[in-house]
Amino acid sequence: MKTTVAKALFNSHSYTEYRKMVSDLLRDERSTGNEQSAKLTNCSGLNQTRMNLLEKTIKIPEGIIQSLRSLKNEYIWLVITEGWSRDAAQALPVFNEMARESKGKVDVKIVLRNENEELMRLFLTNKKRSIPKLIVINRETGGMLAHWGPRPKGASDLINDYIKEHGSIDEAVEMQLEVWYLHDKGQSIQNEIIGMMLDLDQ
Repeated sequence: MKTTVAKALFNSHSYTEYRKMVSDLLRDERSTGNEQSAKLTNCSGLNQTRMNLLEKTIKIPEGIIQSLRSLKNEYIWLVITEGWSRDAAQALPVFNEMARESKGKVDVKIVLRNENEELMRLFLTNKKRSIPKLIVINRETGGMLAHWGPRPKGASDLINDYIKEHGSIDEAVEMQLEVWYLHDKGQSIQNEIIGMMLDLDQ
């Protein structure tokens, strides 16, 4: 296992610990990370609402549950994130519920991007520190096997097409992305992750 990954895992949080940490910071009108602003704090607050809703409504299809439980190996999903990340708020509850349904085959560990710069540099997207990033680690060997993120393909296509047409991301496309996630209900993330896991488990 790379020293960078081992260090991140040692300082990682469970999903429950992460949720509490973000909530505690919000009570002090703060967000995760070194940079603090009203915008980031507001994003963190909205993300709490998004995650609360997903936790109540997300459904893992029986086929995916059975595939998770039939994995031959055990895995750690190490997730790089921050409390203000909109995409992370849509993905983390899905990761957590899939892990819960795996009955011990998968364990989710969460680290903050700004506390793990060296780790983040290993998993850039188009040279950017885009989050969330899910890193798949074999629990027994400690080997890094694959990574996913920051968005499912449908959401990435939406953003990329908008940038090609308009040159940058703005509030209009952020609203479109919100609607996309609302309609998708976490299914694209589940399908992409389970497909990746089954390929790795061969």
